[in-house]
Amino acid sequence: MRALFLLVGVWLAALGSAQIVNGGPVDYKSAGVDCQGYLAYDSLASGKRPGVLIIPDWNSIDDYEIMRANMLAKLGYVALVADIYGKAVRPTSPAESGAMAGKFKNDRKLFRERLSDALELLKKDEKVEPTKVAAIGYCFGGTGVLELARMGADLRGVVSFHGGLDATPGMEAGPVTPRVLVCHGAADPLVPPAHVTAFKKEFENAKLQFVSYDGAVHSFTNPGAGNDPSKGSAYQKEADEKSWAEMKKFLAEVFA
Repeated sequence: MRALFLLVGVWLAALGSAQIVNGGPVDYKSAGVDCQGYLAYDSLASGKRPGVLIIPDWNSIDDYEIMRANMLAKLGYVALVADIYGKAVRPTSPAESGAMAGKFKNDRKLFRERLSDALELLKKDEKVEPTKVAAIGYCFGGTGVLELARMGADLRGVVSFHGGLDATPGMEAGPVTPRVLVCHGAADPLVPPAHVTAFKKEFENAKLQFVSYDGAVHSFTNPGAGNDPSKGSAYQKEADEKSWAEMKKFLAEVFA
């Protein structure tokens, strides 16, 4: 596991206020499989507060998701990065990541099981107000949070960042309980226009907010994706900042 994940305490200075963001690994099981997520929260805050479940991209838990969890903790939330693959599985190459993501995208029942178990873990945390929980996800994780919406998970809201939008036949959305925010790269070659059209039709009865960012391709929130859009995945600073601001506004509304 990368060095940042090994830090049990992450100390971050908050301008103008006393705040200590504490972050570290948390072990749990999903249908007998050992999993290890990452939990971050402000240790100086008192009382229960909203929780945000983070579903990672196809690389599983790494420095990127840990960074996002810490950012959410600074906003006053308890953030849990879910471990979808299992504690023993941390891909080290695009080929390994693709194989693992494919395993779960092709078995949405298993995917939903891992998602649900992580969600229940967060809700049971003593610092979390269980009636105020949302989920966000990146790429593969964006697909994951939309699965939570499709299955009618008890959440206030879900936010997908450059996630896959396709549904498994027979497992399309039923009554969608949470509000849904999709932050989509308008030039994402991995999500064809037909998927966008089908998704909007599937979620036409949901409280859906669909935001497209001009010129943004896949992985537009992740600096690790590089800066060459011709490769299909690339960071775009403007779309990253706008989508994060959109998410903050969305969470404030659903938790109000």
